[in-house]
Amino acid sequence: MADFFLQALALPGLGGLLAAAFAAGLVRGFAGFGTALIFLPIAAQVIDPVMAVAVLIVMDIVGPAPAIPGAWRDGHRRDLMRLVGGLIIALPIGLTVLLAVDPIVFKLAVSVISLAMVGLLVSGFRYHGVLTPRLIWTTGGLSGLLGGAAGIPGPPVILLYMASSHPARVIRANTTAFLFAFDILMLIGFLALGRLWGLPLALGVLATLPNLAGNLVGNWLFRPSLTGFYRRVAYLIIAASALTGLYSALQHGGG
Repeated sequence: MADFFLQALALPGLGGLLAAAFAAGLVRGFAGFGTALIFLPIAAQVIDPVMAVAVLIVMDIVGPAPAIPGAWRDGHRRDLMRLVGGLIIALPIGLTVLLAVDPIVFKLAVSVISLAMVGLLVSGFRYHGVLTPRLIWTTGGLSGLLGGAAGIPGPPVILLYMASSHPARVIRANTTAFLFAFDILMLIGFLALGRLWGLPLALGVLATLPNLAGNLVGNWLFRPSLTGFYRRVAYLIIAASALTGLYSALQHGGG
């Protein structure tokens, strides 16, 4: 295992990977979402798609862990269980897609999805219907498909909660807990597939410390009265990461 850590430390672009891990943790800490939207467009420029998702899984297990007891206490548990139920059903399909996807397609997909997410949120797009149990199950399933295929489970759930009547603290708690459940399920899936050992595990361990630091700082900064400000900051960071990833993908695709 020591050899893999030496390979990880010698990896070109490691500094950018660790900086992205910190930024992703920071936004996750104060906004409750954004880890994959920020990390993957950067990580996919340094390592291949499956490894990028594996690194994300490892670091994202530890980083948000201090917030999970509070998220379980503050969240709406019935909604959370429905979301996770849909996630469990659809995640294997998404993973099948991830293992077959071309790296350039992956880079384009995560960048475009991230930019589309920011665009929808900034535009004020909201679902105005009733949040029925069926809709919540379906949203969990869409997150499973998107999360398995591109490592980005958050957009369907975040857009759903934009229409929720729950207070900001409950929405943040449910989003945090749901994304943590996604990471646990992805960890189990990658272990079963044998895709988590070696260099991905070493990089994930190295990324854990800056990600955990970002989460702790973000949680410390969080104030319910400043939720709107946190979202705007999150949008800017996500958009910057996505544009960087899009530029890289188009350059390599054109080359």
